[in-house]
Amino acid sequence: MTKTFTFACVHFTVAFTVGYLLTGSITVGGTVAVVEPLCNTFAYHLHEKVWAWLGRRNGGEGGGDGTGGGSGDSSGHVCGFSHA
Repeated sequence: MTKTFTFACVHFTVAFTVGYLLTGSITVGGTVAVVEPLCNTFAYHLHEKVWAWLGRRNGGEGGGDGTGGGSGDSSGHVCGFSHA
């Protein structure tokens, strides 16, 4: 759980920094830091659904279980990060 929290902190910091540097606005940076991860989480969920569907359609190729197939790490996920 610690790794999940620290990754979330990094993600929010990067999103804020990019928004702030592009606009010079703390408000925009803060909004981007909140909205972008929410959108990314939803997009990730849809990606997993499509990936699982493609895996079933292709007879298991491509990680029909949503893990990305033989990624080589112990979590079974492409980035080694558990997105439960």
